[in-house]
Amino acid sequence: MNNTLLFEIGTEEIPAKFMPRILDELRTRAETMLADARLSFASLKTVGTPRRLALIVEDLADRQPDMVEENRGPSVAIAFDENHNPTKAAQGFARGQGIDPSELIERDNYVYAHIKKEGQTAQIILANLLPELIQSLQFPKSMKWGNESFRFVRPIRWLVALFNAEVIPFTLAGVASGNTTRGHRFLGEENVVVPQASDYDQVLREQYVIVDPAERRQMITQGLQKLAEEQHATVVEDEDLLTEIVFLVEYPTPLCGHFEERYLELPEAAVVTPMKDHQRYFPLRDREGRLLPLFLTVRNGSDEHLATVQAGNERVLRARLADAEFFFNEDRKKSLAARYDALQRIVYQENLGTMQDKTERLQKITQVFAEAYELTQEEKELLQRATHLAKTDLATALVTEFTELQGEIGKEYALLDGEPKEAAQAIFEQYLPRFAGDILPSTKLGEVLSLADKLDNIVATFSQGHAPTGSQDPFALRRQAIGIVQIAVQSKTHWCLRKMVAAVAKTLGDVPADVQEQVVAFIMQRLQTILSDEGLSYDQIDAVLAGDDTDIYSVYGKAHALADTGFVKDMELRQAFRRVVNLAKEPQQGEVQSELFENDEERKLYAAYKAVAPKIEAAYAKQDYAVVYRELQSLVAPINEFFDHVIVMADSERVRQNRLLILQNIADLLTTWFDIKKLVE
Repeated sequence: MNNTLLFEIGTEEIPAKFMPRILDELRTRAETMLADARLSFASLKTVGTPRRLALIVEDLADRQPDMVEENRGPSVAIAFDENHNPTKAAQGFARGQGIDPSELIERDNYVYAHIKKEGQTAQIILANLLPELIQSLQFPKSMKWGNESFRFVRPIRWLVALFNAEVIPFTLAGVASGNTTRGHRFLGEENVVVPQASDYDQVLREQYVIVDPAERRQMITQGLQKLAEEQHATVVEDEDLLTEIVFLVEYPTPLCGHFEERYLELPEAAVVTPMKDHQRYFPLRDREGRLLPLFLTVRNGSDEHLATVQAGNERVLRARLADAEFFFNEDRKKSLAARYDALQRIVYQENLGTMQDKTERLQKITQVFAEAYELTQEEKELLQRATHLAKTDLATALVTEFTELQGEIGKEYALLDGEPKEAAQAIFEQYLPRFAGDILPSTKLGEVLSLADKLDNIVATFSQGHAPTGSQDPFALRRQAIGIVQIAVQSKTHWCLRKMVAAVAKTLGDVPADVQEQVVAFIMQRLQTILSDEGLSYDQIDAVLAGDDTDIYSVYGKAHALADTGFVKDMELRQAFRRVVNLAKEPQQGEVQSELFENDEERKLYAAYKAVAPKIEAAYAKQDYAVVYRELQSLVAPINEFFDHVIVMADSERVRQNRLLILQNIADLLTTWFDIKKLVE
């Protein structure tokens, strides 16, 4: 076969953060569409740079295999008369299928038409498939250009569609496909012919384009490491930054730059943030972990005139650091505590007051969390101080200029002011986690302040009718809700989400009960997502979430215990308790009365329940679900004997209710954990 398909979509520069997902989607959609088109292949991969998305398919079939399609027609009784001659029904069916009535096949009292469809060539199929593939791609943001109604992530400038050396002809968005690509924007040629699909990589390499992102990544990491070793230093690694740079350049050349050592006297975050977040530079540390007056960056081009490029990068960073130095020196003229009144001039949200108003709410909310965390009096005082200072760095010039530094500068300034280090750390940790994969608070005070801040943000925003929609979440409430769940699980601390939401709502004034329940449901949905991501099945998650428990750590433990203890696979146990729960679905009033027992089986079952109930209650308190599971197993035999020998729905109402009460008590042992009815049989 040895056929190669090359499909390149040439565009204006695509945002680097979009690229990994786009290439992954291009690959999966291409695989699906080729399979649906019945075109087999040996391998398929996607590659790309900021200016191009490319699909390369190896050993693609020349054509579809022929196919025999079977279509069922009328019954034999209707298709033929008494002399077995085809009726009008059979003739009409055969005519519709394009065959003679004599070719109809009888089977299962029906007639069938077998239609042989000859497979089309790959070229014919691809001429329709490739433009459909482009139009099927989805993007976080797309755009129109010129007079085109077609939308894409960026304007399409050229299309390459080659089956070996043959062009697959089609036109999309005013651009005709061909065999001409473009080299590096500054180092390559404007129009470059690709003679054969298999020549693509080499043709672009000669035009200073490394089309495979994996190869660019390797070139960058090896180059950075080599430069770091020359400086007897180590690179401050950042996987997200590395991925971004991979998709910012087409021909990477790492270089090393310098800056004045005096800037190292600034708080480290004030140096590192302009490097990484603003300039896409990698900081360097010495062998002892100290920051060095050096940085690494990656040029989009060759090593020609590299010294000039280095000087330009140094000049830009120097200006950034000079700004940071100026703002820092201005900020140090006043302590954080002295900036508290300035919070009254910083609006939190419309109709929700200022940052000082928010701070006052946080003081009340953290007190509620402090009780749940069982903080000591000393810890409570430290937490109060941290909360008082939590937002004051928003009134500093450095945070105003570099908003990413909120919390980090608060911590540094608090330490410089002589504030307790525990309070300073909590000021920093209030914003954790800041993004997916970020660290979580490492201290109890940080956890409490972070939970209070995030919960206040969510309840306050919901109270104004700004709950996230399917595609819009301008206040990043989903991320904050995920943070709440992650902190609750990490801390292994029990607190009721519903009560905490009510406590927050109280500080905001009149927040309707239904809005509070929306917040609870919103955060519990994030817990559901996390459990699903951790591999738990949907029915097990639904079973645990079916109850009214909003203790996040408790629910998380219940879900994993259900998956781990063996209950789900214990069919005898499941069957026994399902029978119990089905009969105990209607709540019964009163207490079980032993004098109403009429046989040994109900006496034995109630005795067994009385024996295990306190053990199970104690195990629930410790979240020891292995013990719960073991004790529930001990009830299987008496439950089965009870159902084998006792008529639950007795004629006597008192006896019937007494037996239902026994079952209800046993069902309650399980429903504290999960709803067995939610488990799929």
